[in-house]
Amino acid sequence: MFHVPRHSGGHPRLTIAVISAVLIASAGLIGWFSVRPNAEASAVAEASALSRPPLVVIESLPQLKAHLDRWGANEQFTGAVLVARGDEILFRQAYGLANRETGEPLKLDSRYRLASVSKQFTAAAILRLQDEGKLSVDDPLCRWIEDCPAAWAPIRLSHLLSHTSGIPDLMARPGWGNRRVTPATTQELTEDSKRFSLSFAPGTKVGYNNAAYNLLGVVVEKASGQPLHDYLRTAFFDPLGMEDTGYDDDQSEVVMGYANLVGGIAPQPNANLSIIFAAGALYSTLDDLLVWEKALHQGDLLTPASYAQMIADHAPADTPDERGRPHRAWGYGVFSNSIGRRVSPGFADRQIYHTGSWSGFRNLMTHQPDQDVTVIVLSNNYHQRDAVFLISQKAMAEALGYPFPTAMAR
Repeated sequence: MFHVPRHSGGHPRLTIAVISAVLIASAGLIGWFSVRPNAEASAVAEASALSRPPLVVIESLPQLKAHLDRWGANEQFTGAVLVARGDEILFRQAYGLANRETGEPLKLDSRYRLASVSKQFTAAAILRLQDEGKLSVDDPLCRWIEDCPAAWAPIRLSHLLSHTSGIPDLMARPGWGNRRVTPATTQELTEDSKRFSLSFAPGTKVGYNNAAYNLLGVVVEKASGQPLHDYLRTAFFDPLGMEDTGYDDDQSEVVMGYANLVGGIAPQPNANLSIIFAAGALYSTLDDLLVWEKALHQGDLLTPASYAQMIADHAPADTPDERGRPHRAWGYGVFSNSIGRRVSPGFADRQIYHTGSWSGFRNLMTHQPDQDVTVIVLSNNYHQRDAVFLISQKAMAEALGYPFPTAMAR
């Protein structure tokens, strides 16, 4: 019912194949391969739009339902949760208010600010452009940046994608407090990054980096000839029927985000997403994100080689453990690790995931590839980090048939 086809066509018989090969050769085989990804995306879009499941409440995970009914009632969690295994949605429900001032409730199709969950879309754009022959992740960054600093000469696009470039992150720079609230153009962001020395030699360490993803956004624009968010829409969102996904331009009907401050729960209306335009500026909904997850992990968006690059570990071999556990795999716009070990009782399944937090929102989207289970947790409260993580792993464990976690493992 919710199937997105892997290929846009079947395989011809041998005789037809021989004749077709001659005709294709005469027409130009290279031209066919250069446009194939877009043709496949169009086929994916049509099937995706036709196969969307009904937008209704589903609560087929009883332990998760009981837990969220309690947490939703006392506002330990406000947001929405979706769990899918294969083509079957196991859980879809929303809890709390979209706007506390008006009393408007959250809906199943409410739009949330994704924050850093957005990074996988920028990474996929780079990889799609690689598949189209317009760039390579091995390209020097300086091929795409005018007046490139000499210190950036060793940096490849792969370093930006994997957080190993050494360019200081926005939040690690002097004056971050002022930059956080000051709108900026992409050119201003690029010039800001040029002003700072590298924190480490490219490829030698990992350091989470929003500035690197903003630079990748500039590369997408130059390689595609389109503004980043226009390219994302034409390459991915429109073909996949993701009508509730896009750039959060303050006119996007995104629900209000909140934070738990000393004086109580307070709205966070001033997002200033211009400073993370390629690192965290998208909004979406539960079901749009499920469409994205299925298309991405089923191989409908990228070639197998590019997808393999996306989910591989690009961290240096000597990257230290995290909290006494093996370090996460630093992929392109996603991470991979056994994050179920961080709850009790724990479980060891590998998950491909990313978190997001910015201006009143806290999110986690994760995928277990072996049993094709996806969990999406979106919250419009910045300070519900542990709640969002624990919910995601409770949902994953129940969907996989493991004992239901009761707490974070400290």
